Amino acid sequence: MLRLEPRAEVSKAWIYGSPALALLITIAVAGVLFIALGKDPVRGLSIFLIEPWANVRGASEIALKSIPLILCALGLALCYRSNVWNIGAEGQLLMGAIFAGGLAMWATEAKQSFSPWVFMWLGMLAGAIGGALWAGIVALLRDKFNANEILVSLMLVYVANLLLSYLVFGPWKDPQGFNFPQTVTFDDGTLLPRIFKGLRLHWGFAIALIAVAVMTVFLFRTFKGYKLQVGGLAPAAARYAGFSSRSALWTVLLTSGALAGIAGSMEALGPLAQLTPHVSVGYGFTAIIVAFIGRLHPVGCVFGAALLSMFLIGGELAQSRIGLPSALSNVFQGVLLVALLACDTLIHYRIRSSSRIKYAGEVAKS
Repeated sequence: MLRLEPRAEVSKAWIYGSPALALLITIAVAGVLFIALGKDPVRGLSIFLIEPWANVRGASEIALKSIPLILCALGLALCYRSNVWNIGAEGQLLMGAIFAGGLAMWATEAKQSFSPWVFMWLGMLAGAIGGALWAGIVALLRDKFNANEILVSLMLVYVANLLLSYLVFGPWKDPQGFNFPQTVTFDDGTLLPRIFKGLRLHWGFAIALIAVAVMTVFLFRTFKGYKLQVGGLAPAAARYAGFSSRSALWTVLLTSGALAGIAGSMEALGPLAQLTPHVSVGYGFTAIIVAFIGRLHPVGCVFGAALLSMFLIGGELAQSRIGLPSALSNVFQGVLLVALLACDTLIHYRIRSSSRIKYAGEVAKS
């Protein structure tokens, strides 16, 4: 039998090198899948890895898709560093989109005139409130009833999804939308201003980068951030030092929910300009992979978001150009996560056979 034996010392170089190795493994698996599907692997890999960056428009689309991934991953990284396992960023994102979209729909139908620069902050505030309230349910159930936050946050994703569907199929449905499940198109004054004319990238990207800087300072340069990390790494030591686990729970969940809610508001008021049942394409779940690829570091989340955004756009290009299924990008995301977890396991453990362990024990006794 084979067993995992803890390593005496963990390689610091491999802690940061394992994402690169996991990416190489994913690329190798992708090549094999292309061959199995009867496609040219060089052409397929080029579509996924090179063509999304081939021009300014492609790079701007990668940045656009990175916005919700960065914001959600920041909140999840904060939770995971504090040993709070929030899996429901997707639901919190949807609630943020509902709150911000409802505000934009009211402004549109009431013909209220707003400057995009003013409404941008109102929309983000509404989204943050929606996401924080949804995450607050998780915190409340964990705090008062010791409910498992993994199950609660995950189940609330489906509740948020059903609530969104009810609204766009029912009371918020556009009466002139040819029976499609969607709200009215929001007024231009409620939409996020764009950075470059002719491109869809909006100023939410700059706000996401500012959030990265703020989260970095908070985690590594403030006493509050230090307490949260100690509580995640050594709960007993945190209790001995008088750090409140209850305060940490509420802090990280509300912050994570607010960030995911802001991401949802930017999707509703950004490229979509309305609410539909498909506000998110799984950004909240993909952000889990982003957080771990980024080693739970705010700056690392930016690179992880760019990588996963590249996969998303590459999947769309592969579907239209060489007839590959769009779900292939989700397969690559899964392979990347499994490869990363395997690499991380081997960083902390070595594989040993039971016979070798038994022989070593006999030698020690003799």
